[in-house]
Amino acid sequence: MSTSNFDALRLLQVDAALAKWREADLPAKPRHGWTATIRTALGMSATALARRLNMTAPGVRKLEKAEADMAITLASLQKIAEALNCELRYALVPRQPLDQMLLERAREVISEEMRPVEHSMALEDQAVQGANRQRQIDALARLLLAGKSRRRLW
Repeated sequence: MSTSNFDALRLLQVDAALAKWREADLPAKPRHGWTATIRTALGMSATALARRLNMTAPGVRKLEKAEADMAITLASLQKIAEALNCELRYALVPRQPLDQMLLERAREVISEEMRPVEHSMALEDQAVQGANRQRQIDALARLLLAGKSRRRLW
């Protein structure tokens, strides 16, 4: 399997896995964070959770505040999840399919690269405009994506 085929397959596999997350109707993070919400729903005191974590109750409240403020580390969140008999699930979920992200980025790169040429052509009253310009950008973007490396995109 060639490198480009492998990259395309990997892109499809990652995107398929992430699509499940993108489509999931997950609840928003509670205002006080999941740790405090689950702990209080279980009727567990901060002191009881602190014992499970080998720390103090003020330390637990500090971690709960850090989570609510989105300043907690994943390692700390994993320890809390284990102490609450929970599973930590973590993902970066693209807002759109990865191939669409790549195509949009390729279009941006091509548009930026075309800018000096377009300027010169406009000065000579030879500018390509409207639908023809977009077709050129799309064609060049697809060629860029068909190349061996996507590093040029970034």
